[in-house]
Amino acid sequence: MSNLKFPNESVEYRAARNALLVAETNLRGQIEEVARLRRELPAGGILQEDYQFQELVEGGERNVSFSDLFDQHDTLFVYSFMYSDDMKSACSLCTALLDALDAQVSHIEQNISVAVVAKSPVQRIDQHAQQRVWKHLRLLSSDSNSYNTDYFGETDGRQMTFGNIFVRKNGEVRHFWGSELAYEPAIEGGHMRHLDMIWPLWGVLDLTPDGRRGFMPKLDY
Repeated sequence: MSNLKFPNESVEYRAARNALLVAETNLRGQIEEVARLRRELPAGGILQEDYQFQELVEGGERNVSFSDLFDQHDTLFVYSFMYSDDMKSACSLCTALLDALDAQVSHIEQNISVAVVAKSPVQRIDQHAQQRVWKHLRLLSSDSNSYNTDYFGETDGRQMTFGNIFVRKNGEVRHFWGSELAYEPAIEGGHMRHLDMIWPLWGVLDLTPDGRRGFMPKLDY
């Protein structure tokens, strides 16, 4: 039970808040337990192939191998960005997530490497990135390989937002974890919530009296 009391709060408020605090404490423990189970996953499957991506660099475009995306780290997070050739514009939800991730990636990359892939020409991806003023994300085109379909960023020709963790050990690259909740039935409101843990938008809205209230981010307002 909390000893905190805010100015002018009622007895009823404090009783309800203390009950909620018990639930929040239990949730914190469950989140840590899930994280522990995730950390203890056995080795996943060996990387299907050393995919070749296209990357825009100063002076033009270059090919980069999947194995080179690790740089100095042995763990790699790859985000599948819904922005394919046949989409008129980039996914607004993916864009909102990447808006936030771009600001954090320099911190994250003190521990692991991060890459964002989309099945669209690299120049088109870069154009969208410039419009969003992304400065830190490593953006790659998967237009010429099967990464999206192999690792569930695409199914039946439809783009999916999906996150994957890969690890490099003893000269091998293996899959470690994927955000498989994306393929589970959505909860009420249509949210799959498979990557909410890295998306501050929903964390803030969930603290408020109205919650998410069916809100979906747009590319502009």
